[in-house]
Amino acid sequence: MARYIFITGGVVSSLGKGLTSAALGALLQARGYSVRLRKLDPYLNVDPGTMSPFEHGEVFVTDDGAETDLDLGHYERFTGVAARNTDSVSSGRIYSTVLEKERRGDYLGKTIQVIPHVTNQIKDFIDIGNDEVDFMLCEIGGTVGDIEALPFFEAIRQFSQDKPRGQCVFMHLTLIPFLAAAGELKTKPTQHSVKELRSIGIAPDILVCRSEHIIPEKERDKIALFCNVRTDSVIPAYDLKSIYEAPMAYHNVGLDQAVLDAFSISDAPEPDLTRWHDVEERINNAEGCVRVAIVGKYVQLSDAYKSIAEALTHGGMANRVRVKVEWVDAEIFDDDDAATHLAGFHAILVPGGFGERGTEGKIRAAQFAREHKVPYLGICLGMQMAVVEAARNVAGIADAGSEEFDFESGKKRFTPVIYHLKEWVQGNYTVKRKQSDDKGGTMRLGAYSATLAEGSNVARIYGTTDIEERHRHRYEVDVKYREALESKGLKFSGMSPDGMLPEIVEWTDHPWFIGVQFHPELKSKPFAPSPIFADFIRAAKDMERMV
Repeated sequence: MARYIFITGGVVSSLGKGLTSAALGALLQARGYSVRLRKLDPYLNVDPGTMSPFEHGEVFVTDDGAETDLDLGHYERFTGVAARNTDSVSSGRIYSTVLEKERRGDYLGKTIQVIPHVTNQIKDFIDIGNDEVDFMLCEIGGTVGDIEALPFFEAIRQFSQDKPRGQCVFMHLTLIPFLAAAGELKTKPTQHSVKELRSIGIAPDILVCRSEHIIPEKERDKIALFCNVRTDSVIPAYDLKSIYEAPMAYHNVGLDQAVLDAFSISDAPEPDLTRWHDVEERINNAEGCVRVAIVGKYVQLSDAYKSIAEALTHGGMANRVRVKVEWVDAEIFDDDDAATHLAGFHAILVPGGFGERGTEGKIRAAQFAREHKVPYLGICLGMQMAVVEAARNVAGIADAGSEEFDFESGKKRFTPVIYHLKEWVQGNYTVKRKQSDDKGGTMRLGAYSATLAEGSNVARIYGTTDIEERHRHRYEVDVKYREALESKGLKFSGMSPDGMLPEIVEWTDHPWFIGVQFHPELKSKPFAPSPIFADFIRAAKDMERMV
């Protein structure tokens, strides 16, 4: 049976609960334990799938097709454990399930209440797969005191009481601010946060204290005294140059040992941190730098492309170069020439997205990369816009566009080389969709196979002709234009196994120009970079040498 670690936050949000959870999971793995990480989010959306990237950052997609919080990306990148649908839940999903049960009569006419019905549903979710791993790490979104988070806090309080003594540990992240005027660190916000947590029946066993300044021993003693924890369970957490230094940094200040002590585990093996030593060495000993432009529509919030930014870092590690990412708003190309903004970059990446805004800029970015022989990686919509660019400027389909944009505007303006995906094969059955369907969960989601053309660039990159990658999209390149585009040099080098859905395109007369319908960034890890991203940065490195 698993041991449970509940990670909560206080004082302010964005302290790094997800990163801390991921780093702790990696440290427990290094000691030989199996782990699984989960995220419990208080918002009322059923999942993040329909939320704006400006609201919530990127949507991370699992192999089994769940649209989840971006923290699950951290969990996967640090532990290598593939996330599942059962690793992410929101208040909306919990309440939706409870209400569905009530409508079916499952509660036998009882009055439905937060306690026990909602809290029981949360506890049932937490306990899924409890016999599969040694440690289950559950992060609670938001901060203690948030109204919407109260059912989750109550649920984990009850859960710890339901389990045998010593089966659950509570870890609380807080902020230790530094007041420049007073010239000292202030522990009172942490004290108040712990007091708030204790008032709802949860006593933290471990405190992780974020600070921009060194926390002296006397301050740790003070925190331990007033918060009723051991001094060696007050763990400082300082800013790092790279998030991938977190496992080593937390190990050096004793986080993993504090967790083992809290569970009274005295016979744990010493950690094998070879993997993380290698990661740190690659980060800190880069032998060059490449500039990569990300041309997108959500560039004001870098978390909207979190997995892409991290996958580029992983590609840099694989090639021992530092990747300098620069964000370029696709909409600026509406008025300016692309060359004004893209000259001097060693590679260009156009990510996914939804809607027409910014797409003309993405098309111009693809055209610039094609004409100037700059390495180009188009992901999802980035691939589709590269196909539209080829159709317009090479294949002679002047009004080429996407059915998505006509549907959005309500006007027929384009010849749709990109069309609404009406059906596809998933396992042993056919999925069918209409454009008017609800947005939530109606896309081609999760892991699907693709067959790569022998002798293609992507077959060389992957070292095989059969791959599986994760998808998240409603629109596809129309295969009926394949012959016209291939005759001009745009090779359809990856297709779905049934040959109906284009998965990858590449220009045969270009040093490195690839568009993929899937999201290779979602499976990239610092110790196992995505093949596509590793080779993309290799091409950028070659470009840097030529300049």
